[in-house]
This record gives sequence, structure tokens and C-alpha cells, in this order.
Amino acid sequence: MTVSAAAEPRVAFSDLSSSDLVVDALYAGGPNRNAGDDPIAKLVPGVGNQGGFRHCGWPAKGTVRLSVLYTTGGEIDWPDHLDQETGTFTYYGDNRTPGKELHDTPRQGNLLLRDAFSASHGTAEERAQQVPPVLLFEKAAATGRDVRFRGLLVPGGPTMAPDDELAAVWRTSGGRRFQNYRARFTVLDHARVPRLWLRHVLSGGNPLDGDCPPAWKKWVETRTYTPLLAPATSIIRSKAQQLPDDVQGAAMLGAVREHFQGNPYGFESCAVAVWRLIAPATGRCDVTRPSRDGGRDAVGEYILGPLADRIAIDFALEAKCYSETTAVGVRDVSRLISRLRHRNFGVFVTTSYFHKQVQEEVREDGHPIALVCGRDIIDALRQHGYSTVDGVRNWLRQAFPKP
Repeated sequence: MTVSAAAEPRVAFSDLSSSDLVVDALYAGGPNRNAGDDPIAKLVPGVGNQGGFRHCGWPAKGTVRLSVLYTTGGEIDWPDHLDQETGTFTYYGDNRTPGKELHDTPRQGNLLLRDAFSASHGTAEERAQQVPPVLLFEKAAATGRDVRFRGLLVPGGPTMAPDDELAAVWRTSGGRRFQNYRARFTVLDHARVPRLWLRHVLSGGNPLDGDCPPAWKKWVETRTYTPLLAPATSIIRSKAQQLPDDVQGAAMLGAVREHFQGNPYGFESCAVAVWRLIAPATGRCDVTRPSRDGGRDAVGEYILGPLADRIAIDFALEAKCYSETTAVGVRDVSRLISRLRHRNFGVFVTTSYFHKQVQEEVREDGHPIALVCGRDIIDALRQHGYSTVDGVRNWLRQAFPKP
């Protein structure tokens, strides 16, 4: 094993075929700058060296023994996402252009999703025979072919309804509509996938034998999930990390600012709508009248509990439609903090970014405030199908017509 300049463990290309898979470890690509440099093909022989879906076997024939999901994190129209705090991974299928039926894709990825998620609700025998182990890899750098292993996946999750696990979502491209799958997996709490088990599974052996990871075996036999949970530490995001890092995302955020130019108070209702996308359990939320200092706020409720016995947690929300060069400062957030005496938590939404001092004070003092920056807004819009400038503009015109 070699060590990168940042002292991060990195398995050399020459060692891949004998290496175990360790969660969040880096696996080096080859030096020749061609398809043969792909490390996944060396780590998992038989799955190929291209594409997001890579199988050992064919979904249409029901012969898949093991599957790999590879995500670059750069498909802005299809925002795959790993929530490390809950162990949930959201992945979009392989029908990404108009003109094809949902399951009619070259790599048969959507076919595998359909059958695996269906079998996951069957018997233990059906799970063992029809749900292959799924390995998640992620592109590790902007250049080169290094990848990072993110974990062993199983379909669904402990808190998801079947409709939430696998859903066919509509998209529009060039004025033409089509469907693709949005699939949600659980990353199992298992830090190392043994090489011996991979060889055993790839050779056609029973996946429940041969150094089988206990979390995988438990899920197959009982459909009990043991997610890999990684609570976040306090992270101070830089300006660059709080603004979209791609041209289209910046243009989408610019469209939001443009829509509310000359009407900053109108952005408050938009901020509430964005918060609903991020926190779907938000209930009543009322926009208040402009205050003396020029701000405008909302107060609302976040709903918890069973349908027959719900409780509501109050929150206060404030929004600022700022340019990308104007940070939300201490004074802006202090006003929201002062209003939390009779509320349970606060939400601050901005089309800009939060100054470093603001983030430090909020986190160090333990203020229960969710800081939603420009990149968060764009991520939420993309995850709900608004992935182009025109799509965002249409949403704004329909939901928030100009006075």
C-alpha cells in the first residue's frame, strides 16, 4: 500500500487484484491514461471498466452474481447522493435520455433495480438468489481514475416505505418526456469486504458462505438493516463550498436572484418553498409582514409523530436574497437567534453564503439553526427535477408570480 501526499491510504494499482475493499479507502487508477487504467475492473473482475452500472452476469437472464454502482458526482441532472449521517444512498438509473422505455437500456441497470427491489420484499431465499451484493464506488478526484469505495449496499432502508425505495420519476429533455428510476439503498455497517468473499461470489458460490459480511447475511435472512451511520462533526464551509461549482448551477442561482430583483421581500415565500423541499415534514408556515430593519420572516411548524397523534415543533425562518459577493454576516443571523426564545429551531436561507464567523458562532454556541446557502438551494432544486435554468425560471414564474 502506498500513501498519498496528504497521508491518505491509497492502494496501488498493482495491488488491486489482491486487496480487500475498505470503506472510504482510495484505490489507484493505472498510469497509461486509457480504459485499462480503470481500477474497478481490477478490484472486481468481470464487471467491466465503463458505465455507472457494472454487473457480473446479466439482469435479463437473472444471472447477476454481483453488481457495482459507480458514481462520478458530476451528473448535475442526476444528483446521486450519499447521506453519511443516515447511511442512505440515492442513485438514479440508466435511462437518462428520451426515446427509450424505462427498462430498455443497454446495461439493463433499470431492469436490475426493478427486480432486485422487488425481490428484497420477498422471502430470504428470494433475497439470496435474486438480490446481488452491490458495491458502491465513487470517483475520487477531478483528474485521473482513482476511486473511493463507499460501502456495501442493499435495496431500501429501515424507515422507507416501498414507494420511497424505488420510484419512476419523470424528466424532460429537449421538450420530450421520459422516465428513469430513483433508487434508495442502505450502506451496511461493515468496514471491510474481504477479497476471499468477492472471489467466492464471483465464482458462483453461495453469497451467504465464504467470509460473508455479517451485516449482509443478516439482511438477506431477516431483512434487518444495520446502516453505517456517521454523525457529522462541525464543518465550516468555505465560500466556494457554499456556492454552485458548475456554470449551470451558478446560472440557476442567478435566475432566482433575477426573479426577485427589486422585490427582496418576495424571496421569503421562495425560501419557505426551498425549505419544504429540504424538509418535507414541514407543516404550516406563514410569512410575516416586513419588519423595521428591512427583513422579512416566516414562522412555521415541523411535524413529527404517527398520523393519529402528531406533534408540531415551532421554527422561525429568515431569508436574504443576496448576490454571490455578499456574505450573510453576524448581524443578520443574530436577529434570528434573538427570536428563538419562543421557538424550537431556526432556518436561515440565502442565495449567497455564510461568513466563516457566523458558522463558527452558530456551531460553537450550539444554536439550533439550519444554514441553507446558495449551493444547498440548487442541490434541493436538482433533486426535485429542476435541473436547468429554464426549468427554474418556469418554477419561479408559476409559484411566485411577480407583482
